Amino acid sequence: MTRKEAREQAFFIIFEYSFCGGTAEELLELAGQCRELEPDEYTVEVVRGALDRLPILDEKIYTYLKGWKINRLSRVAISVLRLAIYEILFCSDVPVGVSINEAVELGKTYGGENDSGYINGVLGAFVRAEASEGEPCEQQ
Repeated sequence: MTRKEAREQAFFIIFEYSFCGGTAEELLELAGQCRELEPDEYTVEVVRGALDRLPILDEKIYTYLKGWKINRLSRVAISVLRLAIYEILFCSDVPVGVSINEAVELGKTYGGENDSGYINGVLGAFVRAEASEGEPCEQQ
């Protein structure tokens, strides 16, 4: 599985969380049963890391919404932003530009008409204001 495919799988699972909640382990198991997903190490790490740090990620998203409330965003946009901000903060082996570009592409593919532009704007504001080098994603 390529990194792009692994990121997309992580997005799907984070998106599923927005509907049913649950732990990373439960969601990964469910994805395996229902979609026959065999997640690679990167997918597992990103899902675990993002779901474990949701309050931190959501606080960052809320800070850069510029006049919107988080509950007005689509579930796709929230899920993509959670994934991208997790990568930017905690995965120093993923270039920031790659995280942003992939997030915008996920927004274009799965989101509404305005999601990709909004995702790009929030991530751009976030990176300009506070992003720094994170830790390499642990491969478990």
